[in-house]
Amino acid sequence: MKVVVIGGGIIGCLTACFLKQRGVDVIVLERGKTGQEASLAGAGILCPIHPWFYPDSFSHLINASLAMYTEFRAQLEADTGMSIEWQKSGLLIPFFDDDTSNHWQKAVDWSARFGWHIEQLDTMQTLQLEPTLSPQLRRSLRWPEVAQLRNPRLLQAVRCWMQQLDVELHEHCEVTSLLSNQGTVSGVQCADGQGFESDQVLLASGSWSGELAAQLGFDLPIKPVKGQIVLLKGKSGLMKSIIKHDDAYFVPRADGRVLIGASMEFVGFERGNTEQITNQLMASMLKIAPGLKTATVERQWMGFRPGSPDGLPYLGEVSSMRGLWVASGHYRNGVALAPITAKVMTAKILGEPVDVDCSDFSVGRLTSESSTLGFPPR
Repeated sequence: MKVVVIGGGIIGCLTACFLKQRGVDVIVLERGKTGQEASLAGAGILCPIHPWFYPDSFSHLINASLAMYTEFRAQLEADTGMSIEWQKSGLLIPFFDDDTSNHWQKAVDWSARFGWHIEQLDTMQTLQLEPTLSPQLRRSLRWPEVAQLRNPRLLQAVRCWMQQLDVELHEHCEVTSLLSNQGTVSGVQCADGQGFESDQVLLASGSWSGELAAQLGFDLPIKPVKGQIVLLKGKSGLMKSIIKHDDAYFVPRADGRVLIGASMEFVGFERGNTEQITNQLMASMLKIAPGLKTATVERQWMGFRPGSPDGLPYLGEVSSMRGLWVASGHYRNGVALAPITAKVMTAKILGEPVDVDCSDFSVGRLTSESSTLGFPPR
């Protein structure tokens, strides 16, 4: 069997590796350079964002993916000799009196239902653990088992793994149309005139999947949701836990750097960082973690999340086109969901049973926009 994967982000590349391990002949086509969009821009938090707002199927999917990370990381690092800088830092949610939303009880209830160990801390306990946080906080919740990784390191390792597995990769190769034979996909055509024949095609183009789907003749309501990040450089150990608040998140790295992110902007493919968003993120820092004010801004970047109306990914076959599959729309959970997505899509493409319920992630499902889960307000 031959499969063409459209998209060289973490989802497309990892699925290509899993397929190749099963003996499939795989070609990855990337319109730009491999892993330069959402996969690179993200913060690498291995934890779902507000999972209590989602259907249970999402929590089961992400639990299955996170459970894969120990074995997956061990194999990836052993095969490539490269570290993805995985570390168990825990994740803490501080609560303030003026919060517009209070997730306390929902988070506690969700944790009990899905087996996540959670700690309930008062102000003093929280500040003893994380002294950079504001003494104005009232209490906090902490998931001590939550881990993180460095997205660039993960992408470098997976790219190396692709080379070792002899996965064929073509960069700067933009797919413009499908090849088909009597209603069955038989390959793709690229802008430079190249054609690639295949038995199956997987669309994993992240934020560009919606536009490409329209070119290919079907509807896929994926749109870019821009996120901006500020990177601080401070003393090592200044902050230990990932801090997640509705206004901003903080991800401390082992070298003393701290990521502050990330805006949710519905502005199409408008690139670049803006002073307005930078000021908002820094204001959130002063409110939530004023102890970081001694750190210096090292750099800033941005990326486009592949958003969906209901915040859920699309994982499955396009009903109107046999042999055309989609793995996209992972929104804010792409890195966390990457291993299970690769496993699920490999099984589906090979015609094998899938051991997680993916009915809520079907390509043709009916969706309605939700500012809580999906696209932010315009």
